[in-house]
Amino acid sequence: MKKILNLFKNSKLKMILILCFLLFIYTSICAFSYASNISNDIANTVFRLHVIANSDSEEDQNLKIKIRDDLLNFMNTICKDCKSKGEAIELVNKNKDIFQQIALKRIKDEGYNYNVKIEIGNFEFPTKKYGDISLPAGYYDALKVEIGEAKGHNWWCVMFPPLCFVDISSGVVPDESKEYLKDNMSEEEFSLISDNSNSNIQFKFKLIEFFNQNGLITAKK
Repeated sequence: MKKILNLFKNSKLKMILILCFLLFIYTSICAFSYASNISNDIANTVFRLHVIANSDSEEDQNLKIKIRDDLLNFMNTICKDCKSKGEAIELVNKNKDIFQQIALKRIKDEGYNYNVKIEIGNFEFPTKKYGDISLPAGYYDALKVEIGEAKGHNWWCVMFPPLCFVDISSGVVPDESKEYLKDNMSEEEFSLISDNSNSNIQFKFKLIEFFNQNGLITAKK
């Protein structure tokens, strides 16, 4: 301990330690600012879907998938000519009751009597991959669909631009969806979500995930 105290008495060493500490603080602030800006820009480009099953039973999970497919089909119908996220959200909001009716009809047709809660808001999402597009964890505007007690596993995807796959086995993001993302993001942002093979891009993507998952980047008001 005495040796350590003597080291701190060395003015040159003390200056080096202070500079290292200030450099660490500066680097952390820059990293946080970068992650926050990139995360918000990506979130401002997409409108997502979050469907929560009644339970984790095989029957409830299958029902969740059928409701998801019905909602996506309707979404693709009403938003096929949408040019922006804002336009898509406006249309979904106007048709929110119809989304609920579609979900309730499927539930009834399958022989269940669950209720459905539909909500448009800003919600937390985990990191998800859609074909060759990946979105970092964070807060996104979304249509949230809760089936029954909503205690089962979730389904997360992107309603606009359409990145969800009704045939999930295909795993191919439509070219028009990629073009929309490319047109509404910087070159670096699009590289981050569309190509994780580069080590530098992987590091930046993980940086965004770190700040989001630790609650340092929160939902936009």
